[in-house]
Amino acid sequence: MVAQGLKPPLSILVPVLNEADSIIQALRALAPLRARGVEIILCDGGSGDATMALAAGAGDLVIAAPRGRASQMNAAAARAASDTLLFLHVDTRLPDNADALVLDGLTASGRAWGRFDVQIDGASLLLRVVAKLMNIRSRLTGIATGDQAIFARADAFRATGGFPDIPLMEDIAFSARMKRLGPPLCLRARATTSGRRWEKHGVIGTILLMWRLRAAYFLGADPRDLAVRYGYRPGPD
Repeated sequence: MVAQGLKPPLSILVPVLNEADSIIQALRALAPLRARGVEIILCDGGSGDATMALAAGAGDLVIAAPRGRASQMNAAAARAASDTLLFLHVDTRLPDNADALVLDGLTASGRAWGRFDVQIDGASLLLRVVAKLMNIRSRLTGIATGDQAIFARADAFRATGGFPDIPLMEDIAFSARMKRLGPPLCLRARATTSGRRWEKHGVIGTILLMWRLRAAYFLGADPRDLAVRYGYRPGPD
């Protein structure tokens, strides 16, 4: 809980959409951070279930915004009280000392933004390989994905315009914007994200699909067309 009148050391911003089955578990995972003064803001994109009712009172702030992960994260950032922002998917869990890692890391490095390494929770051993390759690629390219719990100084976030309001690849586009300010701080501590998306569609099939979509994006394809190919409705999945 943020003490009244005190600026929180970190604001964690969580876009949600129809997450009634998982929102309580997600907020419980954030409870130790919240007890240390970290601000939690949930931004709902128009859930048709009980997500907002369940979240009410469990986060510092629950707001609504037009559906779309970028739109929701930008809306949450506009309400954040901290000088440091962390964008968290509802199915991703942070390491226990995430607040200290982010704040100390940014201070020591002088960087404007960064991300965690990621591990993917699931039964397939291939998910370990996928996560390792994601972390290596991110270090080589300076591109971060939403599953890696991107964080940024609030002034740098606002200076670059935040997340582009596109239905897919918003994390890639945001990374490109932030790289103009410098490379990301790549923390080796791991955020753990759910493998449900990978296992639902098959690990190999999902890898190949994401490669094709990213290649098309870098070649100039419209993110709205890519979202259709991904079978993705705008908003958190």
